Amino acid sequence: MAARSRHGAAAPPRPCGTLARAGRGRGSSARSAWPLVPAGGLAWLCLTAAASVAPAHDTRQQIAPDVPVELTFGRTDNYDYDPPEPGSYRLPSLGAAVDGFLLDPEARPQSLHRAMDGRISVLAFIYTRCSDPQGCPLTMALFHDLNYVRAADPVIGRALRLITVSFDPEHDTPGVLKDYAASMTDDGRDDASWLFLTAATRADLAPVLDAYRQPVGRKSAMDDPFGPFTHQLRVYLIDSRRRIRNIYSLGFLDPRLVITDVRTLLLEETEE
Repeated sequence: MAARSRHGAAAPPRPCGTLARAGRGRGSSARSAWPLVPAGGLAWLCLTAAASVAPAHDTRQQIAPDVPVELTFGRTDNYDYDPPEPGSYRLPSLGAAVDGFLLDPEARPQSLHRAMDGRISVLAFIYTRCSDPQGCPLTMALFHDLNYVRAADPVIGRALRLITVSFDPEHDTPGVLKDYAASMTDDGRDDASWLFLTAATRADLAPVLDAYRQPVGRKSAMDDPFGPFTHQLRVYLIDSRRRIRNIYSLGFLDPRLVITDVRTLLLEETEE
């Protein structure tokens, strides 16, 4: 991966020689700004100056390490490319991420905005009966990989919230969703940042689907082996201010790309 210094890395501290020359400069302003100090004191000043710059560099290194976890997935036939460097591009706002009143697996009311919890969120609408290999299973594979990165990278773990919302509330009751959540997160990783939500009724869910422009329809053949619904595969990246910043569809569900976008949003937040 290319060095991050080309994309806004903190400037190095001024050399100690600059401080020494400033102390010998002509004029009272120069002398008062940088008084002559013993060699030990000058060394202390240099270390202090370097320390004042280090946090910004350290923060960037933590957000975008030289060897990020997601690159361990490597290239695949579907994603045969190198992802861009975090922070080397901008993600425009695509509109506000609306709220909705849903239920968690314990049947407790859960606001969608409250679920986002001021974090960067990745949101997808799914249903548990879907077995279409080009549908919900692909989304769940992506979320499983994102959860792996979240567990392995503390910075991503603190920043990222995964949210899956069922659009099949008649079947995907809180109890069904609880069992489904357990099957998705049964590898011992902390699942507190991966939320599974449903709705009490289809009427409660309808305005949420409309606001996110998530089309869902019923199939005419009820015995379809892939499930009873048709839907467009869409995964939403939402920043900590609840703005949609990217929408991934079939062909773009590369965990390396999604996490790179998350890192880009984190770097953006450090600049604000």
